[in-house]
Amino acid sequence: VGLSPNLDMQTMAEFSQKRGKRRGDEGLGSVVDFLLANARLVLGVGGAAVLGIATLAVKRFIDRATSPRDEDDTKGDSWKELSLLKSTPHLQPRPPPAAPSQPVLPLIPSPSAPEEPAETDLQVTPELSSPAPLCLTLQERLLAFERDRVTIPAAQVALAKQLAGDIALELQAYFRSKFPELPFGVLVPGGPLYDGLQAGAADHVRLLVPLVLEPSLWSLVPGVDTVARDPRCWAVRRTQLEFCPRGSSPWDRFLVGGYLSSRVLLELLHKALAASVNWPAIGSLLGCLILPNVASEELLLEVRHERLELTVAVLVAVPGAEADDHLLLAWPLEGLAGNLWLQDLYPVEAARLRALDDSDAGTRRRLLLLLCAVCRGCPALGQLGRAHLTQVVLRLGEDNVDWTEEALGERFLQALELLIGSLEQASLPCHFNPSVNLLSSLREEEIDDLGYALYSGLQEPEGLL
Repeated sequence: VGLSPNLDMQTMAEFSQKRGKRRGDEGLGSVVDFLLANARLVLGVGGAAVLGIATLAVKRFIDRATSPRDEDDTKGDSWKELSLLKSTPHLQPRPPPAAPSQPVLPLIPSPSAPEEPAETDLQVTPELSSPAPLCLTLQERLLAFERDRVTIPAAQVALAKQLAGDIALELQAYFRSKFPELPFGVLVPGGPLYDGLQAGAADHVRLLVPLVLEPSLWSLVPGVDTVARDPRCWAVRRTQLEFCPRGSSPWDRFLVGGYLSSRVLLELLHKALAASVNWPAIGSLLGCLILPNVASEELLLEVRHERLELTVAVLVAVPGAEADDHLLLAWPLEGLAGNLWLQDLYPVEAARLRALDDSDAGTRRRLLLLLCAVCRGCPALGQLGRAHLTQVVLRLGEDNVDWTEEALGERFLQALELLIGSLEQASLPCHFNPSVNLLSSLREEEIDDLGYALYSGLQEPEGLL
């Protein structure tokens, strides 16, 4: 519901008084209040709204630079005040006046036509006016955006899957020849591209490299029960050492302190992929160029084909029944968690979204694709990745609301509001592991930037598309 201009000015003045009182700077607050109170008389409604928004931004910048942060001085308060401005009416620009060199012909009313009010005499006749622009609803814009920016051509998807499958076969043969003593499982390409959850381009594939561990010699320990106290991770502990001493398992060479080290295994495979694999020969055989990303700590392969560019993420994985069938990935973690294994919830999340959509023919996965494409195309929202957006869609998706295509626009706005609320609290719990906060890695400045970018998008959603 839009707010009246008087209410906008009153809200801005109250916000200014509250911020000024907290800082103890009555002088600056009085000047701003005077400007806001008289801006409507001088600048009009639209100009006063713009001045108010600019004034709030300047005052907030001064607050950060000069004031100590109080416990109740939360960014959520300022965002709530700014959210009231999202419905500020926008004045249409007036057409420029005619050039002095062009004569202005007076309008002569037809004798047979009845007299019109004075206002209609100033309007341009329909024959001289330009055609009115086509106004699309948010729903129509979303569907057009989905068609143009989200959907991937089937030929591109098929080519990416073919290249990923061929690379998997070549790596499988390499591992068996290079490390015959290490029992690797069958390499399986997968990820969002295979689940219909990739937006925009077929440019990323996950290639799982499962380890075949002896069930009687290994057990899984939650990360919170280790010295790292990290709820994202698990430790793979070596057991039965009294009956099966060290060296009984081929994976014992990667033990650190009695645990299977993901870091040591990553370092070995990173060196092998960068220096030992004959990628030029493999690329020539597959009709593409394959380059290992030596700068990244992850195991990444950059594939360049004449029709697409693809990144293949090689993920060393430990399937764990004790971890509720969640995959554990060898991931470059820092600190005490460096030797632990990161819990991968993507397969469970994708399966849950599919099950929810199948139950009511819903559009949850389409909403996730739209959000991913929007954040991918907007630099200000680049910090929001697929993991963040998946939690938002899962949380909304569990609600018993309308998930038909006709409600897609409403669900899109609801997702933006939920994201803003999470940023205000600096908390976005993982759907399947609530003890993990997916916003914990973001700095306060990054959270603020995301929050204001999303508020702008909520004010004018069409600007995101």
